[in-house]
Order: sequence, then structure tokens, then C-alpha cells
Amino acid sequence: MEVKHVRELVLEVWGDFAAFSAPYSKVERLTYPFPTPSAMRGLLSSIYSKPKEFFWQINRIEVLRPIQYISFKRNEVKCTVSNKPIYTDEERTQRQTVALKNVRYRIAASIVPRKEFWGKEKQLYEQAERRIRCGKCFCQPSLGMREFPAYFELYDPEIHTDAPIQDSLDAGLMVYDVFDLHDYSVKKKTTPKLSLFHAVMEHGIIQIPPYDSTDVLKVVK
Repeated sequence: MEVKHVRELVLEVWGDFAAFSAPYSKVERLTYPFPTPSAMRGLLSSIYSKPKEFFWQINRIEVLRPIQYISFKRNEVKCTVSNKPIYTDEERTQRQTVALKNVRYRIAASIVPRKEFWGKEKQLYEQAERRIRCGKCFCQPSLGMREFPAYFELYDPEIHTDAPIQDSLDAGLMVYDVFDLHDYSVKKKTTPKLSLFHAVMEHGIIQIPPYDSTDVLKVVK
């Protein structure tokens, strides 16, 4: 069911490559056919973020270019970074990556103020729009992996006339997010809290349910 939002911010993002890895492909990177809400929330947060005041709610993802895959191998290290130096010649391994190429998406998202926020919601949208128009970001946005930079601009219906692709696809259960969006406290070590939803693309459009919706499956302790 499509959910109507009072206000949305819509932007277009694109790049040469993208990889939205499924959790069951920890060693060999295998991408979903389209972005996860978590990846798009991370992309928006790299542009504008005030964790204590609001979080981004992805409402809709539109796929504007045909879904195309590309496969390649990358050199990676097997161990994690610690206090000791890593000798890449000893820890290097080759891993397969199945990614997407030549991607472009239209993202519609809303700002969800927290209970502690006492300002005006309008100001948050205006600040976000200014940063997008000026191309400002806290760090380079990426499409699933840091190696795949994302380019972005605010959606203008007079300029961006691309229509979503006409393909439909049931992707089954997809990662919604890997953290609790209501927990914004700063910790030395954050415990992931995985949530899932049934991802269906209809004529190139994926409707994303609200995080607090019953359509989002969360781990219950």
C-alpha cells in the first residue's frame, strides 16, 4: 500500500557502479537488483545529517536505467584493522564481486523529527535542499560501497524527464536497515539491529514502508 507523506525531498543519484550486498553474501559480494533503504539513508546522511534531531525515512525508489550486472575480482585483506600493522602480502585474498553498472535512481525521502527536536521541520528541509543544490556533503556519498562514488542533484521535473523502467520484480525479503533508527546515542561499540521487508518493484518503482510499520520485520528480544 502506498503511504502518502506530507512533505518529501526528491533527488536523483547516479554512478558507474553500485553494489548493495545481501547479508548472506559476506565473502563473495552479491548485489541486490536495486538499492536497499539502508543504503539510500546512508547516502542522504552523508549529505545532511543531524542524528539527535531527525532521521531520514526513504519513501520510494525509482529505477531509471535498465538493471545490468558486472562481475569482477578484487584484492582484499582477510583480517581486520587492529593496533598491529597489516602485511598485505600475507593477508591478501581475491574475492568475487557481482555489482550493478551504469545506474541511476530517483529517491523520495522524508525527514522524521525526533521527540527531542523543538525547531521547525521546514528549516530542516531548507537546509537539506541548500546542501544538495550546492553539492555539499560530509563525506563522498557512495552506492553501497566506498569504491563506488555517487553523484547527486535535486530533482527538477522540467530537467529530469527520465521515466522509471517498466520492469517488475519480486526481490523477496530485503534488508531494510542494519540499525535501530530510533537509537541515536553515541557508543564505543554499536550493536547492529537488522530489519527486513518484502521488496517488490512494480514498473520500476519500489514503495518503502515506514520504519515503524508492521510491514518491517524486526528482531524481537
